[in-house]
Amino acid sequence: MAKLVSTLFISLDGVAEIDPDWHFPYFDDHMSAAVDEDYSGVDVLLLGRSTYDSFASAWPGREQAGEEDAEFAKRLGDLRKVVATRQDTDLGWRNVERLDGDLVEAVTTLKETPGLGKVLVPGSLSVVRQLLAAGLVDELSLLVHPVAARKGERLFDEGAPIYPLRLLRSEVFPTGVVHLVYAPAELPGSQGYDDVKDKVPGGGEG
Repeated sequence: MAKLVSTLFISLDGVAEIDPDWHFPYFDDHMSAAVDEDYSGVDVLLLGRSTYDSFASAWPGREQAGEEDAEFAKRLGDLRKVVATRQDTDLGWRNVERLDGDLVEAVTTLKETPGLGKVLVPGSLSVVRQLLAAGLVDELSLLVHPVAARKGERLFDEGAPIYPLRLLRSEVFPTGVVHLVYAPAELPGSQGYDDVKDKVPGGGEG
């Protein structure tokens, strides 16, 4: 089964709706390398409609312009792109298709496609939330900016159940950005306060 990875730029207060004012000042070679790592080995890009529209309105033109970002733009254009959308309009980019039917069922089928090794979900918060709830996200790759955005859409909405995570790896960049990669996990135990009060500072002293 293919691994599904969600990659997000995110602020300290959990906002994952990119604002150029707080995102681009932190974008350096280290962040570029982390993005390149996330896109390495990708067989399919899975995108929500809003994220797809932002990609499709920018990257084809950047590829055509032939500037420093043209190589990455071509890379995106060449990738198979699957868009979760109910709109029946021309998606207007090469190698793009609609995701038919129920999102969770369709993504489950996509992950089970023979020969697929990695599905990457850049941005696409509504899609990521649904896939987290369905247990279909294998890794969360978060580039945490040292800034409180104070406005914008957050990754985690209010609801139940909680999502325990296990840290797979981390890296701190010179800008203060922290790259955190998590996988779904279980809580390390079922203790309550009475079970751990002996670990309160001074609690174990005789």
